[in-house]
Amino acid sequence: MKIAVIGQSLFGQEVFKELRKNGHTIVGVFTVPDENGKADPLAAAAEKDGVAVFKFKSWRVKGKAIPEVVAQYKATGAELNVLPFCSQFIPMEVIDHPKHGSIVYHPSILPRHRGASAINWTLIHGDKKGGFTVFWADDGLDTGPILLQRECCVEPNDTVNTLYRRFLFPEGVKGMVEAVTLIAGGKAPRIPQSQDGASYECIQKKANAKINWDQPAEDLHNWIRGNDNMPGAWAELNGQMLTFFGSTLLEDGVDVCGQPLEIPGASQPGVVTKRGLVLYGNDGKALLVKNLQFENDKMFPAEQYFDSKTKTVLELSEEETAFAEEMRGVWQSILPNVAQIEDPTDFFKSGAGSMDVVRLVEQVKMRVSSCQLQNEDIYMNTTFQEFIQMCVRKLRGQDQEDEMVIDYVEKHINNGIVRMPHQLFINGEFVDAEGQKTYKTINPTDGTTICEVSLGQISDVDKAVSSAKEAFENGEWGKMNPRDRGTLLYRLADLMEQHQEELATIESLDSGAVYTLALKTHIGMSIQTFRYFAGWCDKIQGSTIPINQARPKRNLTFTKKEPIGVCALVIPWNYPLMMLAWKSAACLAAGNTVIIKPAQVTPLSALKFAELAAKAGIPKGVVNIVPGSGSLIGQRMCDHPDVRKVGFTGSTEIGKHIMKSCALVNVKKVSLELGGKSPLIIFGDCDLDRALRMGMSSVFFNKGENCIAAGRLFVEDTIHDQFVEKVVEEIKKMKIGDPLDRFTDHGPQNHKAHLDKLVEYCQTGVKEGATLVCGGKQIKRPGFFFEPTVFINVQDHMHIAQEESFGPVMIISQFKSGEIDEVLRRANATEYGLASGVFTQDVSRALYVSDKLDAGTVFVNTYNKTDVASPFGGFKQSGFGKDLGQEALNEYLKTKTVTIEY
Repeated sequence: MKIAVIGQSLFGQEVFKELRKNGHTIVGVFTVPDENGKADPLAAAAEKDGVAVFKFKSWRVKGKAIPEVVAQYKATGAELNVLPFCSQFIPMEVIDHPKHGSIVYHPSILPRHRGASAINWTLIHGDKKGGFTVFWADDGLDTGPILLQRECCVEPNDTVNTLYRRFLFPEGVKGMVEAVTLIAGGKAPRIPQSQDGASYECIQKKANAKINWDQPAEDLHNWIRGNDNMPGAWAELNGQMLTFFGSTLLEDGVDVCGQPLEIPGASQPGVVTKRGLVLYGNDGKALLVKNLQFENDKMFPAEQYFDSKTKTVLELSEEETAFAEEMRGVWQSILPNVAQIEDPTDFFKSGAGSMDVVRLVEQVKMRVSSCQLQNEDIYMNTTFQEFIQMCVRKLRGQDQEDEMVIDYVEKHINNGIVRMPHQLFINGEFVDAEGQKTYKTINPTDGTTICEVSLGQISDVDKAVSSAKEAFENGEWGKMNPRDRGTLLYRLADLMEQHQEELATIESLDSGAVYTLALKTHIGMSIQTFRYFAGWCDKIQGSTIPINQARPKRNLTFTKKEPIGVCALVIPWNYPLMMLAWKSAACLAAGNTVIIKPAQVTPLSALKFAELAAKAGIPKGVVNIVPGSGSLIGQRMCDHPDVRKVGFTGSTEIGKHIMKSCALVNVKKVSLELGGKSPLIIFGDCDLDRALRMGMSSVFFNKGENCIAAGRLFVEDTIHDQFVEKVVEEIKKMKIGDPLDRFTDHGPQNHKAHLDKLVEYCQTGVKEGATLVCGGKQIKRPGFFFEPTVFINVQDHMHIAQEESFGPVMIISQFKSGEIDEVLRRANATEYGLASGVFTQDVSRALYVSDKLDAGTVFVNTYNKTDVASPFGGFKQSGFGKDLGQEALNEYLKTKTVTIEY
């Protein structure tokens, strides 16, 4: 189809490009004359592609179309006019001329908000739904028949910019192209606009953006965000015009500490705080404004309103001076009408616009990836000297945000002070759950409450996902050089090491882990995991692939490994921090963002991890932690359409449910580490002392709360009785007690429900006829302690032979000497396949057995020997996908194939 594109702006440029990609012929681009020697983005793109560009100063004079202009337009032979945005300046002789007429993009759900400031009024009115309309132009103002519409939710703190960038721009471009496709196929509807709900609001200009303070906080918030950043909502303060930007609503009851600021007409004074300027509506509720601007002056952080100090001018190093000179050249290219860029040169007073801000930000990123600027950084540092000083401060790490506000729960314990966050962690801040809902997390050592923890709700998951999506798509993390990403993960590992005693204490308090084991394994391996994957960040690469050539031309085919996007990780309660590390380290190294649901009974080490991640410099929104119930929080993660991957460790039953949910919603990628019933085969020729030590560890390590625990030991009949006797002797030596005691071998089970399940499990074993050698009961003392237990004479059909206990219960079955294939059959006669083991000094036998065991991990003459570089995962109903090792990265990456013909 032959198309004329009429408009200007970056949006028009993208519509132009996409229409050409779809095979349409652009016969002419009609735009505006160059400003300060620069073409607008649409004109620039068309000129680059060799498309005819017409830059009319006006289409009409005194309300009548200019004949010469109309004639030039008609000469293009356009069959359709495509107008990104408004049509009221285009004569009807042009609108109605083409065979298919004219279509226009409008950023509202027509007939609501007709007029040029539709996005502003969507926010000012507090609409919960926004969107855009592509309509057929007529002689009214946005009144023509509707071709298509698309809706989106308006977030509570959306601004014109965020709504435009998140939905109206990207989806609007797609919508315009889809509309053209419908027209070309003869399928485009013409739906008359209803007058029900129709509205028209004036163009928002500075003169009518003044704030009326006599209204509720939500209306004030809507007015400020609806005018952010153009034209800017303002009020008079001390005889000056003060403009407000970056408004968010504050929750009721938030503590506000700072310096009062009298605001004429407001129901009560504002408060200048470390977070910004708090304002109040006539309903007593509050909002927070981040940035301010005096008339004809630069923008500045609201918390600096009373700060009369100016930053000391930095003396630049030789390298920084070279950077400044390079930036001087960039400014010169953006401002060609300025003869020379001097230190006082003001970016905006020299003719720069909002598009130039984007260009400048991107130019800096291209040259120095570690200097990640936001648009507002330019608005706040408008002169060349201010701009350079700001960049250098960022490069030196002197421009960090104030320390997070954390409401700690403090405990004097384990010869020190443990400081534990207990709120949700969303978008870089610790916040209460919706409705300030909480629950008690229990110390399994004595059954007492450790603290109240925020109980996440569905809306909290939605906020966390939105935060993670924004961080991935538009934030610093998604644009960061992989090596810089690795540096942050190394820094996080260092901080975890600095806090390892505190983390291990939290793990002991919350999960019952023996402190010495927590220090070595729970925390130690977590630190190792982050260091290992930090090293992978800049080594994720694709490959080139030889394919059949397109003679006489040639082809180059290569693959790229790209992050998936927003990932949801569901963490079990047996190793709360280590399982978080196993999954999140690979996920973050691959460049994704995460929402983590720790187990409801063990949330505290995950929340401490969030604090350390923020202190390491992981950008806001990259890591989010939402404690809560699996049926609510976990289910919402599976159901959320913006989550692209779910990683889960837990039971097979729940794993199946997760897999089904993810398939139904958006075919999410899934990795599952599920239940186990790992067999350990001990032959008579083994090193008995070593087999005994490892056999004990295979069952009783971490109180048996270990996914790869040996669920069933097969002991050759020649050593069976001796082995059992020695096991019982060793159990009697085990010290059971307070996990913080350095001499404790065996702490409490994780929580009461699990303890009750173990009691029932052992009762079932006795009823089925297995011989209980020792243990099988709860220990009579405070807390959730269970006796280390041994069963013998366990037959293959018994419940305890088929299902895992996930506790300190050793299940022993005999096998006859020489019956290797038979014991292998019995060992593999389970739907689980997580781990397995064999003890023998016969190398040939060891290799034969390891070949035949159907499990993701086989240990030979050892057990529980996992390493961060070694892939870990199961077969059959023990799940699929890998944690650890290089293979784990593949769980959080997608492969893109690119073929170029030349």
